[in-house]
Amino acid sequence: MTSSSISNAIAQEAAQGGPSELIRLAYPIVLTQLSMSAMQIVDTAMVGRLGPTELGAVGFGGIWLWTALTLFVGTTQGVQTFVAQDYGAGREGEVGAWFWQGFYAVLPLTVAAIATFALCMPAFMELLAPPEAIRPLTTDYVQARVWGSPAGVTFVVASAFFRGIGNTRTPLYATLFAVGVNAVLDYGLIFGRLGLPELGVAGAGYATAIANWLGLFVIFSALMRRGVRRRFATAWTRPDPESMIRFLRTSAPVGAQWLLGMSSFAVFSTLVAHMGSTSIAASQALIAVLSVSIMLASGLSIASSTLVGQYVGAQNLVAAERAHRSAIRIGFVVSLGLAAIFVGAPRFLIQLFTEDAALLEAGASLMLVGAVLQVFDTMVNISSGSLRGAGDTRWPLVATTTLAWLVYLPLAYFLGITLEGGLLGAWTGCAINSCLAAVTLLARFRRGAWHAITI
Repeated sequence: MTSSSISNAIAQEAAQGGPSELIRLAYPIVLTQLSMSAMQIVDTAMVGRLGPTELGAVGFGGIWLWTALTLFVGTTQGVQTFVAQDYGAGREGEVGAWFWQGFYAVLPLTVAAIATFALCMPAFMELLAPPEAIRPLTTDYVQARVWGSPAGVTFVVASAFFRGIGNTRTPLYATLFAVGVNAVLDYGLIFGRLGLPELGVAGAGYATAIANWLGLFVIFSALMRRGVRRRFATAWTRPDPESMIRFLRTSAPVGAQWLLGMSSFAVFSTLVAHMGSTSIAASQALIAVLSVSIMLASGLSIASSTLVGQYVGAQNLVAAERAHRSAIRIGFVVSLGLAAIFVGAPRFLIQLFTEDAALLEAGASLMLVGAVLQVFDTMVNISSGSLRGAGDTRWPLVATTTLAWLVYLPLAYFLGITLEGGLLGAWTGCAINSCLAAVTLLARFRRGAWHAITI
């Protein structure tokens, strides 16, 4: 071997898991996640023109509907782990089956859960007791949007498959299509334009539901393309109980982590809702702005999960660790840049969603807390993704759930209610919890317990 070929081999090895490889994989994912975030932002911005009550209803309903889905959506993330590790190990002909086994394991329960949730929504609103004015609007929005939930969950399963093999562009194209459909239908169905009926907040829900089904059609068509079917064996296959159990053993803790974490945030949102319609509307505006940072972090998390999984499958732990470090460094720099925007232009960001003077005042002060929160939350997202790619899913479940329910919620109540810190105090508790979770998960990956895990 010549010195030149040796140098090239060394350079290639050094690039494995490095920033350039991560960015090539991550940027389509980031664009996909931002596009998904744009769907919610469009809903929020358009409904916000109807008034603070409507804005609060859509935000409150969206949070609880997402909470009902997180167990299933989180569990589907395991498809990416299994696909990535088999792909990294050179078993391309086995990866297609994981789409179907993940689909069989998750979708029937999804349909049953969301149907029950939608039917019980009026009684659920009475139990949660948010302001009276937003209850019927929240029910209308959820019962309209829930029709698209089966398609949304199946879309995530297909996206997890493509990302596991390193194809991050196909989910992007399908998502962009769905976002475009959602924006057009939002305009038509919320305000009664384009020859469509004026349905208000329910129109926003129906628009998202229809967009979910059309997006699924696009990505499923890609999954069934002849070249993909031949190379990765994605053609229909029967349920395999043994594979489904193996899948759920690793993936169910991810779903449980998402459910319990999101449940704590939904309880937090209910606490905020009891502070009044202005508070829940201001929180929704902050959440919509934070969603940009969350989606950027989620994109880096998915990319890190893919590379860590592929390199673990290839038994290259050094490259797996390098991929994690690359994601953390990039995420930290990006989140600091976003924090500067949050601090420098808080009122401008809130004005994207409302012109209400009370909301502008409450929301602008929240942006300072949001600036800090999203830096730590980025570290949490990326660390969770890296651990998931390595198959380490149970320990993060215990750690994050403990923090969410024993630190986050009590602290938010103490700062917001007991000390009368209001909305700002409650969100400060959220930021402190994210800091603790970031330190905990970063330390877990660094200790390397995942080296010994086999899925």
